[in-house]
Amino acid sequence: MNASPAIVVTSIFPPSPALREIAKEAAAAGYELIVIGDANSPPNFDLQPCDYHDLTRQQKSGLRFAELCPTRHYARKNIGYLLAARAGAPLILETDDDNFPHPEFWRARQMQSSVAVLRSAGWVNVYRYFTDANIWPRGLPLDAIHQQPPNLSSSSEEVPCPIQQGLADGNPDVDAIYRITLPLPQKFRRNISVALGSGSWCPFNSQNTTWWPQAYPLLYLPAHCSFRVTDIWRSFVAQRIAWVNDWHLLFHGPDVTQERNPHNLLRDFADEIPGYLQNRAICEALAQLELPRGTTHVADNLRTCYQALVIGGWLPDAELELLEAWLEDLR
Repeated sequence: MNASPAIVVTSIFPPSPALREIAKEAAAAGYELIVIGDANSPPNFDLQPCDYHDLTRQQKSGLRFAELCPTRHYARKNIGYLLAARAGAPLILETDDDNFPHPEFWRARQMQSSVAVLRSAGWVNVYRYFTDANIWPRGLPLDAIHQQPPNLSSSSEEVPCPIQQGLADGNPDVDAIYRITLPLPQKFRRNISVALGSGSWCPFNSQNTTWWPQAYPLLYLPAHCSFRVTDIWRSFVAQRIAWVNDWHLLFHGPDVTQERNPHNLLRDFADEIPGYLQNRAICEALAQLELPRGTTHVADNLRTCYQALVIGGWLPDAELELLEAWLEDLR
């Protein structure tokens, strides 16, 4: 029997209405739902159908990463990715417990896409292709938020897109500065897709993203940084390694609506400060790396990128030990 594609979620709350809806529809759509708990998750997490892993079950998984990863951190979601990969999932779709899926969320997904492609465009505010509103994705350098993106070509290219980011209506992924100063909710255009190729940067998140197996190593979320930058810094590493393999990062219209869990916006702002100040410098450092081409080099390229983040002072040495545990578990 072929393994099922997986949906991976981490949660510290009792099963939310959105997560109950995902669980109800996932089985019918042929997905295995994996939910990863943490130290502050409720002791009696009751959601069916769902493969729930509390801390005790994670420790017994045989994964070295599960033993070393700090608790009370979003990076424990890595354990869900590893479990899905170990089960042979042909696709990993990650989302969060406050995203309500649209019907098209359950569509068949294809890695090869015929899409307008942007190369060598520098920083791109992809959200502006999906709305005329003054809005930007979390992680975009603040001095780039008013840049108009290049016009898209009217012709499409057939390109491999093993990482695909879907937008979210309602309360989309924006930074704390946006949330404090500008209006929500937001609704995006649906029938648009754009792929970023080499030399085009845009942060992507862990809230509605599809991954194919060749990109699974790039799922790694660093644990020794705040949870408001972990998926953003991951996205920069993933893009840099994608470039040397001629992979493209696809952004497509919204297929979820987020009804955001409670957040302290000033605390979010404080946790995002390293990104506000350093995201551009991180990408400049990554862009200067010499990385070999080919899927056989993805793991070594991942090491090289995270070593650069450690050398730059953005992550501590302890991150490299976790990364090695991640790669060991993947092998």
